[in-house]
Amino acid sequence: MFFGTKSDPASTLLTQGMKVTEVGVYRGPHYWSKLPMVRIQVDLGRMEEFPTNRIPGFTKGLLEALPGVGRHACSLKVRGGFEKRLLEGTWLGHVAEHVALELQTIAGSRATRGKTRSVKGKPGVYNIMFAYNEERVGLAAGRIALELVNSLLPDELRGIGGLGRISELDGDFDLERRIDDLKRLVRRTALGPTTRSLVDEAQRRGIPVTRLDEQSLIQLGHGRFQQRFRASITGRTSQVATDIAGNKNMTKRLLDDSGIPVPRGIVVRDVEDAVRSARRLGFPLVTKPLDGNHGRGVTIGILSEEQLRFGFAEAQSQAKGRDVIVEQFFAGNDHRILVVDGKMIAVAERVPAQVVGDGVSTIRQLVAEINKDPRRGNGHENVMTRIRIDAIVEEYIGREGLTPDSIPEAEQVVLLRATANLSTGGTAIDRTNEIHPDNAEIARRAAMIVGLDVAGVDFVCPDISRSVRETGGGVIEINAAPGLRMHIDPSEGAPRDVAKPIIAMLFPRGSQSRVPIIAITGTNGKSTVGRMVKHIIRYTGCTVGLTSTTGVYINDILTHEGDATGPRSARMILRDPSVEVAVLETARGGLLREGLAFDAADIGIATNVTADHLGLKGIETVEDLANVKSVVIESVRRGGHSILNADDQLTVRMARRAGGQIIWFSLCGGAEMSPLVREHVDEGGMAVVREAGPDGGTIVLYDDGRRETIMKAGDIPATLHGMAEFNVANALAAIAAAIAHGVPNLTIRSAMTNFRSSFEQNPGRLNVHDAHGFRVIVDYAHNAAGLEALGKVIRGLSGRYKRTIGTVSMAGDRRDEDLREMGRIAAGIFDELIFREDPGTRGRPRGEVMRLLHEGALEAGRSSDHIHLIAGEAASTAAALAMGRPGDLIVVTPTDVHAAWAQVNDFKPAGMRTASRAPLIAAE
Repeated sequence: MFFGTKSDPASTLLTQGMKVTEVGVYRGPHYWSKLPMVRIQVDLGRMEEFPTNRIPGFTKGLLEALPGVGRHACSLKVRGGFEKRLLEGTWLGHVAEHVALELQTIAGSRATRGKTRSVKGKPGVYNIMFAYNEERVGLAAGRIALELVNSLLPDELRGIGGLGRISELDGDFDLERRIDDLKRLVRRTALGPTTRSLVDEAQRRGIPVTRLDEQSLIQLGHGRFQQRFRASITGRTSQVATDIAGNKNMTKRLLDDSGIPVPRGIVVRDVEDAVRSARRLGFPLVTKPLDGNHGRGVTIGILSEEQLRFGFAEAQSQAKGRDVIVEQFFAGNDHRILVVDGKMIAVAERVPAQVVGDGVSTIRQLVAEINKDPRRGNGHENVMTRIRIDAIVEEYIGREGLTPDSIPEAEQVVLLRATANLSTGGTAIDRTNEIHPDNAEIARRAAMIVGLDVAGVDFVCPDISRSVRETGGGVIEINAAPGLRMHIDPSEGAPRDVAKPIIAMLFPRGSQSRVPIIAITGTNGKSTVGRMVKHIIRYTGCTVGLTSTTGVYINDILTHEGDATGPRSARMILRDPSVEVAVLETARGGLLREGLAFDAADIGIATNVTADHLGLKGIETVEDLANVKSVVIESVRRGGHSILNADDQLTVRMARRAGGQIIWFSLCGGAEMSPLVREHVDEGGMAVVREAGPDGGTIVLYDDGRRETIMKAGDIPATLHGMAEFNVANALAAIAAAIAHGVPNLTIRSAMTNFRSSFEQNPGRLNVHDAHGFRVIVDYAHNAAGLEALGKVIRGLSGRYKRTIGTVSMAGDRRDEDLREMGRIAAGIFDELIFREDPGTRGRPRGEVMRLLHEGALEAGRSSDHIHLIAGEAASTAAALAMGRPGDLIVVTPTDVHAAWAQVNDFKPAGMRTASRAPLIAAE
């Protein structure tokens, strides 16, 4: 089989077969689904001409290799629907989707949802998407699926390029070995029964769940409401209590001092001490490590010095130190009593691993047969554990004169161990409804004395339904991090929902698990709206986490610098234990790459949708872009609010799929109010609009048939007395969000009268600097709509300045027509134009970005005498500042906002004025 790469001379063969062009993982709600999914983009190449019904033997071979895949319902929604699709003819991308789902299910990580879609404008290119439970398992299943599909093709059609980007599984294709690889990966990465039960209960209650590592450290909830746990150890579990439980001698001493029945015991360090202690205590005895767990190194029912010496050696081999406990043996049945938050929750009788003879098979063969039970696995991954024949088993059955190769008589029960831990192959019988109240109270008190919030009390007695005060017995151990599987899925008896009281302890009834999430999307205005919302909510005294194009902020502290508008940055906020409200700028890139970082938003805001980033990642039209951004609005929970721009038709269309209650915002209020908004407010809906008037007009709230004045638009400093209309629109969106969040109008008004377009409050958005004898505006106008909005402000100021000088650029991954349009708009705004090009041209030859901007300006009628081409952001900013004279307005539109602002502040006018015009500098 061929695995081509760009450097492989054989890569020309890729035209004969499939080629993997992109691999991604959606971790949250995304354009295609709310489910986490793996996305593999494939170019079928020549295989586009060969649906399954045209490939001899393909369907037969696939169904023989994976019979279960044919039973998938597929789009026909009936069992066996996919087999019918195969026989009728479907394309190989669709086949790979179903195979990836089936492989995960076979490996023990059931996944059922998927979809395959053609990529617009690229014949033969498909996005294969399928659900997963563990990310690494999903990626590996995708690779194996493509390998299997490829292996079933005729030799002349085989070949998969780019496949090595999916996972690290390499080598010749062997389906059985690949499935074994996948099963091992599931065992390494899947949640165990205890963790899974707690996660399922949290999700049932609507509590957000985040897996923090591959060792099953889980965060429940967001921000200040979060709780963490690993297995049944919670963030509330006392380290002191855990240390006490880990020291069995200390545990017994504390319990004994409080009147809890415990066996007498002695800690020893060598075998002779053990022998001497045995003489004092008397047989039968138990030996175990002082600091052991899971029954490792425990030997019980010791009746002789020889057995004692063996037990001591086993205990010391499992001890972290040298200390071993020799203690009295309590006769009776072994029980595990689960105590949560001081309450007895469940009881299981643990039965030691055993076999029943048939008169033919050896003990070893009987064990192998029992281990075939699909409920048994390695370690704690399944509800029961496979039985291992080790030295302890051999010693224990040796007491009866047996070996692993002995053949027990028919119906003879052979106990393999004296201990009944599930981790050594034991089974469990539910006894929750049978426990005597005395025994339940003893267990409850024992857990509280040690101080554990979740405790497994090992309790030995002849009959759990009778008081140990009468029968003898008592507590032999207290365990931190007790496994829940014996209660969740006992071998006999009723399952117990033991996860519910643990989650209820962490999140009592009426408590919160989620911080309010305000998610903001759109082409322009996202950052300013986000900063305005953060500013308002800060006035309520809450700690606010903000993601934006300039970084991650906790209140006013920048904690992570750089573009932080994707899901990784959002997760930083949601994991921060101080955050009470999350304000998340949510850009197109992260949505396309990974989806949302959260399952639901309380407030979603869509500012507008204009042509930007088109031609990237399959987004060819503004309608495509609007559909991607609408993911944020669709994620709004039922009781939340979707805040939409009524002045933008593409945003208006999002209303059909919006979650929660819609709040419209619009620059057209009063007599200019659109029919859409008028009908909405007449029906009692909410809207925040600007009504015409002096100083930018008045911001008004309509709600439930009431009209209420919020404030004058011109009273918001960032609007430049209402002249910066785009910031008026941004303020409308922010005020609507604050109202939806429940902020009083007086607080909103106080906050907004103190929101300025300063670099400190809103970096890179209409920041004004007046210290050099001329005015400088720094604004991140990175696309046509942003530059046009900035141009309206500059035109409104045109009579105040002698000249306007602007530095303009655009990212090289935009379309040629977008770059030319940027040049045309700039030509209509500035007297002197400086077109720059950043060092990273995003795939274009050096100088091409400036050339296309220049062409656009010429098309708009601007003379070349007033156009300057300068490579590099710092150089272009320096040239613009050097051109400045008293009475001029210089506008810098940087990519690196912080560096540009520092450069403006550090500029020394006198030393720079050596020419009336910056020279034309050719890009190299």
